[in-house]
Amino acid sequence: MSTFAGMSFWIRFALGVCVLATGVVLNGCSSSGQSQLDEEKEPHFVLGKGRVNAMDFQGAIEAFEQSLESNPHSSAAHFELGWLYDEKVPDPAAAIYHYGQYLKLCPNADNAEVIRQRIYRCKQQLAADVLPLPSAPAAQQQLERLAEQNRQLQDEVNKWRAYYASQLAAAKTNTPAPDNDTTQPAPVQTAQNVVAASGNANPAHSANPVTTVRARTHTVAAGETAVGIARKYGVKLSALETANPDMNPTRIRVGQVLKIPSN
Repeated sequence: MSTFAGMSFWIRFALGVCVLATGVVLNGCSSSGQSQLDEEKEPHFVLGKGRVNAMDFQGAIEAFEQSLESNPHSSAAHFELGWLYDEKVPDPAAAIYHYGQYLKLCPNADNAEVIRQRIYRCKQQLAADVLPLPSAPAAQQQLERLAEQNRQLQDEVNKWRAYYASQLAAAKTNTPAPDNDTTQPAPVQTAQNVVAASGNANPAHSANPVTTVRARTHTVAAGETAVGIARKYGVKLSALETANPDMNPTRIRVGQVLKIPSN
């Protein structure tokens, strides 16, 4: 009879241990001297839940933090703060901290995997805040703008190529003398020509040859200025302007033929 009583005691003891273990597993949190139900009965925790229901989320955060001051091991308060910082008062870093503390206190919680996923999402949010990346539509718009700018630049390049080709063709048509000096001798006037032009048939005059007159001209090349041309021929700019009344000294044209006055 005593043997049967002893066996009954051990059976009841084993069943009690199993029930206790099952309760711990279902709760998900290891015992910290106070059950989760007791944590939720803490006055500041109750106040925080009431403020959540009233949608006073900032006030709820303050109440749950006071609950943690009363019991730093309150997994329930850490969970509520993690949820609030994650969903209602965005602060990814704070959410990660409180979620992490909850998992530390309740490593086998039923929602542990969900909490880990929330932590991962908060980390992504932190990374996006530190290194913002353009969204797909924004990136596409930026690519389109760059493509348009590239097209416009290509058009400009083509225009300049055409302009250069036209200037090159014009230069070949009017080939300047070496060093862009197109000074050419005027037709030599003989004594006979002068006599014929003046109508003077006096042989005495025809015996003296007429001095050859040379008219100087200059074809403007790319990059040249009126001041540089005047300096090149050793004449004053004012004299160059007088010899070329239609010349704009500040905007001479490439290919323009200028008369060079004598010194």
